[in-house]
Amino acid sequence: MLKLADLKGKAQPWREMEAKIAELAALVDLGIEEGDRSLEEEARCEIDGLASRLDELEFQLAFQGEYDARDAILALHAGAGGTESQDWAEMLLRMYLRWAERRGYRAEVLEVTAGEEAGIKTAVVEVAGEYAYGWLKSEHGVHRLVRLSPFDADHARHTSFALVEVLPQAEEEVDIKIAPEDLRIDVFRASGPGGQHMQKTSTAVRVTHLPTKLVVSYQSERSQLQNKEIALKILHARLLELELEKKAEERNRLKGEHVAAGWGNQIRSYVLHPYKMAKDHRTGYETSDAAAVLDGDLDELLKAYQRSQMGRES
Repeated sequence: MLKLADLKGKAQPWREMEAKIAELAALVDLGIEEGDRSLEEEARCEIDGLASRLDELEFQLAFQGEYDARDAILALHAGAGGTESQDWAEMLLRMYLRWAERRGYRAEVLEVTAGEEAGIKTAVVEVAGEYAYGWLKSEHGVHRLVRLSPFDADHARHTSFALVEVLPQAEEEVDIKIAPEDLRIDVFRASGPGGQHMQKTSTAVRVTHLPTKLVVSYQSERSQLQNKEIALKILHARLLELELEKKAEERNRLKGEHVAAGWGNQIRSYVLHPYKMAKDHRTGYETSDAAAVLDGDLDELLKAYQRSQMGRES
């Protein structure tokens, strides 16, 4: 039933496109018959809109991965470098939130750990929308920023790094089955801001998956039950990621390809000084409008990566 619903969802936009084209053809015929210029102009506007939607639908055909249609979970981690890297991680968080807003996706910040002076140390974001994981999976890796530091009295040039992890939303008990005896669940008092309530009750939850030693802690909600549910959601996504990594390693081993490590070479650089540039090192795609990219204008970078991978994931 899930597969059927998925296929119906994929077919529906094409059915709608088919109906709109039929309506437009009738409108054009009517305009020609009556010699009505206003109908001609209306048809031109409709054609432009349909052409744009067709490009979008055709590009979505590239999302053939098993989990591409799923929602995504983003995890951001500031690299070494203290305040500089923590500020950079917060800039990336804003970039992804703005991108999701532009696409009409729902983005919910599940958890944030603030930096000591500015920025963030870590953040977890759930992005829900059509092909959210398919779009975002290319962001997995190390992102590098070069700029004049706003935190340096000498305004010296600094290079900062942040790691972005992208996980497909797991369907519990379908993708990953976890035996109750494989989990250890601990509760403790939440730390940080939150008022007296968080200090008096043990609402924070730590879930340990014993076979893999994966640990997920969550404390942002006031309810222990809510914290447990979100921690388990993140754990399922991380376990699914482990499965995908194993498959990728085996596939690349058979192909003789090298698999890059998490904190290895950066996948993208954002340069704000001495010139402006955002460049993806995997595809070679670059733009001089780095400010627009950091404001969420990511689509061309994401499309360039997707095109470069066509035919490689089978």
